[in-house]
Amino acid sequence: MSENNIHPGLKSLFSIAKGISETFGQNCEVVIHDLQKPEKSLIYVAGKVTGRKPGAPSTGVVLQSIKNKGNDSTDIINYQTSTKDGKTLKSSTMFIRDGDNVIIGCMCINFDMSNFLTCQQILGNFINFNQESEHLAGEKFFSDVNEVMDEIIHSTLKDYPTPKQLMQKEDKLIIVKKLDEKGVFLVKGSVDQVAETLGVSRYTIYNYLEEARSASFDS
Repeated sequence: MSENNIHPGLKSLFSIAKGISETFGQNCEVVIHDLQKPEKSLIYVAGKVTGRKPGAPSTGVVLQSIKNKGNDSTDIINYQTSTKDGKTLKSSTMFIRDGDNVIIGCMCINFDMSNFLTCQQILGNFINFNQESEHLAGEKFFSDVNEVMDEIIHSTLKDYPTPKQLMQKEDKLIIVKKLDEKGVFLVKGSVDQVAETLGVSRYTIYNYLEEARSASFDS
């Protein structure tokens, strides 16, 4: 189509299409269609994503919208398309109207998502966690052993249904058993730390430990 026959409203979009394409780089193509002749509607191409040249036909999406809705066609934003060579694209089609609100063409943006989808897959595999280790998700790291013990003790108390102030001997026995199972008492000084937290003597903690480790203890 000769530039003399192109509607000024479409021709004025050439620089905008070029600017969008150059802003988003080699993965972005922006085209202008003149819908007076759908069989060779493409009149301007900025970028090389789809490999089309002026004179190429309208796409099925555009033709279907014009056929079904005519001038009531609405913009089609952010939909998935693909090229003959297998590229996955993110596309948007904006219809262009003249002064009488009649659709005369459209501007389409096609963005090649192939590299991004590959990165998504790689990152997805990399950041995937072992589902069987979900119980370890709360693991924290400290520089001081007292902080480690304090975190374990208080998290165990937090998860226990009875507040510390209302705990009876049976409750404290269960807490001691839970802490023992978490390896707290392998650390030197932990007995004193647990005793202080539970408000009992260190000797009481030793007694609790002995009882909690006995075969007859049932928590």
